[in-house]
Amino acid sequence: MPSHLRPVTCADATVRDARRNALESARLYVCTDARRDRGDLAQFLDSAYANGVDIVQLRDKSLEARDEIEALEVLSAAARRHGRLFAVNDRADVAALVGADVFHVGQGDLSSEQARAILGPDVILGRSTHSIGQAEAANDDSDIDYFCVGPVWETPTKPGRDAVGLEPVRRAVEFASKPWFAIGGITGGMRLDRVVGVGASRIVVVRAVTDADNVGRAARALRDRLGER
Repeated sequence: MPSHLRPVTCADATVRDARRNALESARLYVCTDARRDRGDLAQFLDSAYANGVDIVQLRDKSLEARDEIEALEVLSAAARRHGRLFAVNDRADVAALVGADVFHVGQGDLSSEQARAILGPDVILGRSTHSIGQAEAANDDSDIDYFCVGPVWETPTKPGRDAVGLEPVRRAVEFASKPWFAIGGITGGMRLDRVVGVGASRIVVVRAVTDADNVGRAARALRDRLGER
């Protein structure tokens, strides 16, 4: 069993059980690029994980595979140190090479069956959804472990993607039988209050943490608002 999963499971659990237990308790999921412009990826990750971030996904379309793997090795090491999960976006080959806990795909990426064929049963598999129908389909897909609903608000991290608003979040509260996250333009303050107010208990953020002057303080404020379940 990967050592970074030991704090979140009993000694005789399988790797998949450990990862699923960690997913069930996860509330705050952060996506980041490799922070090459700042050169502080390791410090950023330590601060984020230490202050309540449960999952970090590396999402950086500018990276070639070799550079992505190098950045993911830094991410994997930080996840081990803090007993948290780390995620790979889109690239199943890269996810397999680095032993990712979580593999996340969009609507136009690999099917869940294709991802399982490459990565096997132990990886946590997530999918982005942008409508109530897509969210229901992800919830009904036995190979999908979690899904994201959004973007709730328009965001520059997804240019050209129309906001879906709060209605799909409200509906997910009613039908979801597996973990799900609200995503898209969610910041602290009023927007976080609004998604929590309609029933969301898990969120994915990017700029609310990655652009913060104090990463740890920003992460802790979000995590405290989400609370425990």
